[in-house]
Amino acid sequence: MNSLRTPGLVVTGAAAGLGVLLVGVNVFGVPFDGSRTPAATDVAVRVDQVGYLRGETKEAYVMGSSKALAGARFKVVDVEDEDRTVAAGRLGAVTGRWNAKYPSVRTADLSALNTPGTYRIVLTGSAAGRSPVFRIAGARELMTPLVRDNVRFLQAQRDGADVLSGGPLRHGPSHLADEDATVYADPEYDEEGDELLDGGLTPAGDQVDVSGGWFDAGDFLKFTGTTSYSVAELLLAQRDLPDMKELAAEATHGLDWLDKMWDGDSGTLYAQVGIGAGNDAVRTDHDVWRLPEADDRLDVSPGDPDYTIKHRPVFRANDPGEPITPSLAGRVAAVFALAAQRVADTDPDEAREWLDKAAAVHDLADTEHDPDEPLVTAFPSAFYPEDSWQDDMEFAGAELALAARMLGDDREGEWTDEAARWARAYLDSDVKGTLNVADVSALAHVDLATALDGDRANGIGAEDLYKDLRRQLEDGVDRAGHDPFGAGAVYDDFDAVPHTFGLVATARLYAKATGDTRYAAFAGQQRGWALGANAWGTSFMIGAGEVYPHCPEHQLANLRGSLDGKGAILRGAVVNGPNAADELADLNGFSTMRKCSAGPPEGAWSDFDGKGARYVDDVGAWQTVEPALDFTTTALLAFALT
Repeated sequence: MNSLRTPGLVVTGAAAGLGVLLVGVNVFGVPFDGSRTPAATDVAVRVDQVGYLRGETKEAYVMGSSKALAGARFKVVDVEDEDRTVAAGRLGAVTGRWNAKYPSVRTADLSALNTPGTYRIVLTGSAAGRSPVFRIAGARELMTPLVRDNVRFLQAQRDGADVLSGGPLRHGPSHLADEDATVYADPEYDEEGDELLDGGLTPAGDQVDVSGGWFDAGDFLKFTGTTSYSVAELLLAQRDLPDMKELAAEATHGLDWLDKMWDGDSGTLYAQVGIGAGNDAVRTDHDVWRLPEADDRLDVSPGDPDYTIKHRPVFRANDPGEPITPSLAGRVAAVFALAAQRVADTDPDEAREWLDKAAAVHDLADTEHDPDEPLVTAFPSAFYPEDSWQDDMEFAGAELALAARMLGDDREGEWTDEAARWARAYLDSDVKGTLNVADVSALAHVDLATALDGDRANGIGAEDLYKDLRRQLEDGVDRAGHDPFGAGAVYDDFDAVPHTFGLVATARLYAKATGDTRYAAFAGQQRGWALGANAWGTSFMIGAGEVYPHCPEHQLANLRGSLDGKGAILRGAVVNGPNAADELADLNGFSTMRKCSAGPPEGAWSDFDGKGARYVDDVGAWQTVEPALDFTTTALLAFALT
């Protein structure tokens, strides 16, 4: 059992049973109904609550009034003996204004502190305040436990018969009906993707085994797009952590499910299992709050609205043998090629099987895709909108070429040339982004540079690819330079935290490929922001640090996890983080949801909202505290590369 490590953060009281609503409590034991919250302190200290690496640039942030901070100093004390000061100094220059409560933000430079240990910051002079504890340690010591925790989240997300027993958040075998699931024609949605327009779903006549895999997020849907992205990141992380058996096991678990989603005999790629948006005739995964194994116990017949909850529909990315939407085709081909690379030295025959599958998916990619038509990422596509696909095809070509090189396959040059062609198309496009579930160019660029091996193809050389990596990082550096807390992501929009970890991973990939460490300090700053050195003073990874999300919008964690501050948590899950304030005007709720709202150690979350962004730790706030596969594996890759 994993226990909470949060002396200053208390959440809702013990549950009386499924479906009973509970009143939350904040850190001070006051009923957390929104009517009574204590005032925030005048000054707050923000640190990377996991810790800082020996030898890296280290910054903490102090927020308060200009008057309070004008004569403030800080000291760093040993947690084991707080009378022992190990460092001291003056606060740095003002980095900017945050909000009316905290109009001034200043830094505390900890870079000179490199002695391993556990510390906290104590303010002196004109301000009083203390930080959460943090560590100074080597990269392996700090990062490896985080990777292991990320893997624990993936283990908790397992679906099908191959679930892991033991532990309070483990669940029983689930969605066994997926072993004989019905394939349906594409559903038709309204323009916003909110409502299913069809009176019912139309069977396509096929039955397939799509059991296993991972739940995508706080719900129980399964997507080829997000799973392929996450498996790719796990396989890439294995390059740096080849001996971590649990990481390898989860990569294999996800890979096995993707293999089921590809029917090589008919040339069909399945895109999704389950449905999340329906109507009165079709109940969906998002209409019920329950444990996953409960779906198998439903007594339903065809025509019942709940039929599609137990007998979950499967939707295709393409008709049999027809072109596949290029974003999915490219990403799945890249994953299969990475699988070939993983076993090329130990089992060449298996590697060639994976390579052949990768090539078959790659060859069906719809590279004549109509730009006016949405990419088939999910049903509805609004669940995972995506504008670019050339990066996915570059990724596929690069990984196919590297797998071919390892296996002595003479198609290596062909795939390298093709990857370079798609890299050129991506660089010339107006949809360039940074690493996240909708843009894998950072992953593709690094491996294509390896495949090129100093040569050029289709006008592309390694220097062009590295230049685009710098473009991605410089965008973040520019934003960080104008933000009081040095945030490189846009935190009044969706997915601020995974975008932040994407920047960390990209900086590490760039340094590893080029030897250029100019973004090392930026990477550490971004990691720190995601792990506590932000306005809200919370880590956005569950279980990391002293203050972290306690009420994730996650059905299993909500119904099985402890809400009394002493039990198990969804350790290792990474959440969205802050979002635009107007996105949180209404919080969702279900009658069977255990009510849970957690307050910060001081004040209320609203005291720390600013710049149009808001954060809430509430089970109904999917906009800020719903964990997801892609969020967590992006963080995992960033940690593995650090």
